[in-house]
Amino acid sequence: QVQLVESGGGLVQAGGSLRLSCAASGRTFSSYAMGWFRQAPGKEREFVAAISLSGIVTNYADSVKGRFTVSRDNRKNTVYLQMNSLKPEDTAVYYCAASSGVPNLTARKYDYWGQGTQVTVSS
Repeated sequence: QVQLVESGGGLVQAGGSLRLSCAASGRTFSSYAMGWFRQAPGKEREFVAAISLSGIVTNYADSVKGRFTVSRDNRKNTVYLQMNSLKPEDTAVYYCAASSGVPNLTARKYDYWGQGTQVTVSS
């Protein structure tokens, strides 16, 4: 089992920045690829970013490329999502997830999920 707890969400104006953190406990954190997903009201959960076990390989949704950066610190069992140049359309609940496979864009490939943290971007 892996327990994931997100933090760092909040209310920010358009153009601002936030850094989300996801702390993991349980089994070896470095054994899991990590992903970030988001879900806005009335919409399906969508992929945001993913990072490999070592942190060398990253993937991003086209909508966040150049604005968001995913990273991880395996010594701290934590994955981060740095979000810059935020837009109102980034408003959503953000979830981190752990996968025993490779970084994946598909939510069903992830084994463990956090409870989510709300990000609200005002215009």
